Amino acid sequence: MNRPEIFIALIGLSVLVAGCGKDETPVPAVDSKTTRNAAADSFQPPAAQLQFLTIEAVGASQTADVLALPGRVTFRPQAQSAVGATAAGRVVAVLVQAGQVVKAGAPLLTIESADAAAARATLDQAATRLGIAESVFRRQVEMVEKGVGLEYERQEAEARLKEARAEHERARHAADLIGAGQGIRVTVRAPADGVVMTIRISVGAMVAPGGEALLELGDPTRLQVVAQVAESDLRRIAVGQEAEVEVPALAARVAARVENFSPRVDLESRRTQVYLALAKRINGLRAGMMAQIVLRVGAEAGISVPVSAVLIKDGKRRVVYVERDGTFEARDVQVGRNRDGRVTILQGLSAGERVVVRGALLLDNQAEQLL
Repeated sequence: MNRPEIFIALIGLSVLVAGCGKDETPVPAVDSKTTRNAAADSFQPPAAQLQFLTIEAVGASQTADVLALPGRVTFRPQAQSAVGATAAGRVVAVLVQAGQVVKAGAPLLTIESADAAAARATLDQAATRLGIAESVFRRQVEMVEKGVGLEYERQEAEARLKEARAEHERARHAADLIGAGQGIRVTVRAPADGVVMTIRISVGAMVAPGGEALLELGDPTRLQVVAQVAESDLRRIAVGQEAEVEVPALAARVAARVENFSPRVDLESRRTQVYLALAKRINGLRAGMMAQIVLRVGAEAGISVPVSAVLIKDGKRRVVYVERDGTFEARDVQVGRNRDGRVTILQGLSAGERVVVRGALLLDNQAEQLL
């Protein structure tokens, strides 16, 4: 070996020795089981997790939207009558019982009243004066026609007759307000057909006009249903809208229609009343019974998935996991209403895409279930 070759060999040996003296940096092993693409928020889970996932292809649907509302059966305003005292006095007889069916004009109770006696006496006196005034006027007219009477006397008789008629009319009107009867007794009668709902008086009680109702009548053929609706749902309801009413106590269902709305919203419950007319009578239906109302408020188009498919991220995002060729991608979606364990997806999914409908929490331990 000549001198240049020996020199080159020495240089190479020194380089090799220097390289062997430095620390080696270990290279991390790549996990072949899980590969995540942080930019796309998609990844391929370990094979062991796949057996716990349920994946379904979704399709477009048109879901009928309904409102289920609590309610009760009530009388229509025109179907209730509150019967009060027509004269001050004492109740001497109650002629009906609760639940009894009565016709208009039927006697309900009897009151003894000094005011009634005075009003009837005043009417009798006014009738007597009216008769006298009519007789005097007729005689004055005959005398003038025969030429033996004076015109101013006929005019005075006519003026007294007008006064007597006005007085009699006032007395008759006062007696009519008191009601039928003789002497000091007044018979209070039913103002309309109906059923005696409540009797709030007993024999011996003192009563007066303008006080509380003594009896309440209701017409059982004129009932309606009142539903309680949240103010946020009012915009979805219109007069004439079709509904279905269920009365659990009678195990009966009947069609109904929205008639009107209450003009007020309750300050505490934030609900208002919606009045519905029943399409037909229900045997045994009574005011006060509980009812369940179902209102059809249109249809909601979109893709329906089980509620378990939708996760909540960061407190506000709604996410589903879409599977594509073994890779799973977190997809933000806009959800609609959920019913019967399913939720409508308004935006974010297309028909035919495969979605994790069960086990999605295994793919994202930082998310929460929608429900």
